[in-house]
Amino acid sequence: MRGRGYPTPAWLGVGATATHVWHLMDFVDAVPASELTVSLVEQLCEINDLQAGQASEPPDHWRYAWRVVTRRGATVAGLSAYSSAASGLVERLLLACADLGPPPGAPDMVHADLNPSNVLTRDGVVLAVVDIENAGSGTRATDLITLQWHTFRDPLNGVRHRLWTKALDLVGWDWVAALAATQVLLQLEWRVGLMRSEAVNEVIDRGHRAFDELDALR
Repeated sequence: MRGRGYPTPAWLGVGATATHVWHLMDFVDAVPASELTVSLVEQLCEINDLQAGQASEPPDHWRYAWRVVTRRGATVAGLSAYSSAASGLVERLLLACADLGPPPGAPDMVHADLNPSNVLTRDGVVLAVVDIENAGSGTRATDLITLQWHTFRDPLNGVRHRLWTKALDLVGWDWVAALAATQVLLQLEWRVGLMRSEAVNEVIDRGHRAFDELDALR
């Protein structure tokens, strides 16, 4: 991917101690993006295009999403029991994916955690994408949906719509719904595990907003 221009730092060495795994990477003179801007999202969409047809290795993040939304994994276990509001969201998400068959393949490279903290910038320019250890194969629409999750504020409404549209062009409505549902369920699971009710309620609200927008694009 670095040979194709994907801006992830070179790994210089890896190793392990009795208790930890470590890796040494090129130093990048930049800082994590404090938030997404229109310009950063545009740059990240271009970077996302570099992932097309570059499936590398397991894990298959597309099949993982399918397992989550079709109840073949343990991710949703216990979420519905957290509260009636959480249960209502979970059922809405799973109902949207109820008839989904397995993905057709895994053609692209997938970062799998493309959020602002993993985007290093300087003067508004993306210099590096880091935390690539969990990268694998699937559809690059996965990363577009992750970006979309982090654009829920008014100045980015247009950008969020563009991300929806770009993902829909890649995999169609049913699969965008599945990828979005997976994102919401994982965010919900994380907040429930932390036992932070305010954060859980924020995810529930944002999850419904996301699917309201997606339903309008159907």
